Amino acid sequence: MSTVLANPAERIAHGAPHVIHNDAELEMYTDALFRLTALENPSSFEVEAIELLTLLVERYEQEHYSVPEADPVSIVRFLIEQQNLTQRDLIPQFGCESAVSMFMTGQRNLTLEQVRKLSARFKLPADVFIPKAAVTHSPKRHAKGHSRSR
Repeated sequence: MSTVLANPAERIAHGAPHVIHNDAELEMYTDALFRLTALENPSSFEVEAIELLTLLVERYEQEHYSVPEADPVSIVRFLIEQQNLTQRDLIPQFGCESAVSMFMTGQRNLTLEQVRKLSARFKLPADVFIPKAAVTHSPKRHAKGHSRSR
């Protein structure tokens, strides 16, 4: 057994990184991570520390601050509310007021151009405005008993 793993409990007792249990630890780990990532030329040990701290921070954040999946209409509604906008404020992204209204009531999906414009306006990745269920692949259909030969 390597000396590194000979007694991990003892290493943790002496300050080695461990699983994050609360927001205070999260803040300490995040601060340490920022200091490490600000280094011009980190050593191989510092790079290892960056990777380990990143894993620990991501794990804690996913467990305690996960963002639920949301459909594009809910996301746009949230953004409108947070930025004190009205549907009319989105006319430049949609083209006309009726297009905004139809999208907001679920009668229409976003076009690729609308996704691009919303992404630019709100400075968010385009995939935020694309429904997750939209990425489905339908199986190819083959007509039975029909031949193309003449």
